[in-house]
Amino acid sequence: MTYPDGHVGWLATGHSTVRAIMGDPRFSSRYELMHYPFPGGPEGPLPPAPVGDMTGMDAPEHTRFRRLLTGKFTVRRMRELTERVREITAEHLDALERRGPGTDLVEAFARPIPALMICELLGVPYADRDRFQSHADTVMSQDVTPEEQYAAMVGLQEYMAELVAAKRAVPSDDLLGDLAQDSGLTEEELVGIGGFLLAAGLDTTANMIAHGTFALLRNPGQTEALRSDPQLAPQAVEELMRYLTVAHTTVKTALEDVEMDGLTIRAGETVTLSLEAANRDPARFPDPDVLDLHRKATGHLGFGHGIHQCLGQQLARVELTVALPALLDRFPTLRLAVPAEEVPLRTDMNIYGVHRLPVTWDQG
Repeated sequence: MTYPDGHVGWLATGHSTVRAIMGDPRFSSRYELMHYPFPGGPEGPLPPAPVGDMTGMDAPEHTRFRRLLTGKFTVRRMRELTERVREITAEHLDALERRGPGTDLVEAFARPIPALMICELLGVPYADRDRFQSHADTVMSQDVTPEEQYAAMVGLQEYMAELVAAKRAVPSDDLLGDLAQDSGLTEEELVGIGGFLLAAGLDTTANMIAHGTFALLRNPGQTEALRSDPQLAPQAVEELMRYLTVAHTTVKTALEDVEMDGLTIRAGETVTLSLEAANRDPARFPDPDVLDLHRKATGHLGFGHGIHQCLGQQLARVELTVALPALLDRFPTLRLAVPAEEVPLRTDMNIYGVHRLPVTWDQG
């Protein structure tokens, strides 16, 4: 594949190949080594990842940060948050009902639930969301330059620096408060980690809730299957993660010559990994273009694989497992308020989804 800067690298689409590369330490995630795969990219190398951006780190640097955070995102700890997710979901279902038919599900329901949860988990005031949401949106956009993305990361870190300073001065019972007191992180590292976690927590699950609802409403048989059997929810979430793959692409660069599928990837060559293509690989998932909530979608790459597998995946699972069945239960006649082709898709963003999702229902 020829990259926008003229580099001739690779595109990987098969499930086994993509998974193998994601787990292979001979491939680097460092930004300054990679060639930008999207149109309009820079002609030169990208700047290094900002401090704390774990997606742009390799071991052993990545290992140090990951070990500090893994204990904060355990399955048990995330399940303990389930009741709070239920409370927040119920509050926003009430608000959605008050707004009435024709409401945009993204703003009224999909965005606030994960935003409130990540803010409470980190210790970020939700009332400050106007300050950090626009920066997070820019970081995820493909319609801005890498320099603009980098500037947005800096803006997010400037906000986080104020928050971290306050938590250093006055301890708080939250993730950032814990890290501020006894993690051994420098000020710059803590600010970077906080900004990284906040941006990741705001965007990915919100788009899965909205895009997942869109997919279900376009597949009424699957909607009815989930509505009639809420116990299907955990399995349905895995299938939706496979089917939609909102975090659709990742990029690696070979640190040495690597033999892969009978080909030689030379040191310095960049490989773009299409997670969405891997999750639709018929060699791994029969009838991959069919949404089937009864499918055992184990092994999907919707949360990534290897050392960069999504740190917050258990929280995302809890939020999706609670929010989607609750939405369908509250509004049995939920449907799109506009033709499906008029729903604006986020094809201009690094995280897929829908920009807006107008929905309606019968009021009884």
